[in-house]
Amino acid sequence: MSAYRDGEKTIVMLPSSLSKAEEEYEIARILERLDGRERRSRPPTGDAGLMERAMELSHRYLDGEAVPSSVRWVGNQRSRWGSCTPEDRTIRISSMLRGMPVWVVDYILVHELAHLLEPSHNAAFWKLVDRYPKTERARGYLEGVTAARNLEATG
Repeated sequence: MSAYRDGEKTIVMLPSSLSKAEEEYEIARILERLDGRERRSRPPTGDAGLMERAMELSHRYLDGEAVPSSVRWVGNQRSRWGSCTPEDRTIRISSMLRGMPVWVVDYILVHELAHLLEPSHNAAFWKLVDRYPKTERARGYLEGVTAARNLEATG
């Protein structure tokens, strides 16, 4: 049994041996799982969701020690993916990240959360950031996005 999205359609594959009642039950169960997977694969859209996600990541990768006072999306950062002010514990995430994979946004959140524990980009800071398992993948992704934007700007 499986399901996947094909554009606007959802394709569900079930064994033909199921009764009508079993089909309905399995379709509901599979669609619920698919919806859950898709929700987890998208970054939060609002500031409250972003703060909640930051706290989850702090607990998972930074022993819950990085506690921001606020985390919010901002539209005025064009040259940075995120920023942090350790003095007042605020984190700002560039709205340019909206629509990017959730693991990329998570990397930026972990990066900014790590600044709450270590303000500079020293070895201790990178050791904290590297606790996030997709750090290198996300950095490569963002380097590719930056390179593509630079090509567009000069082309």
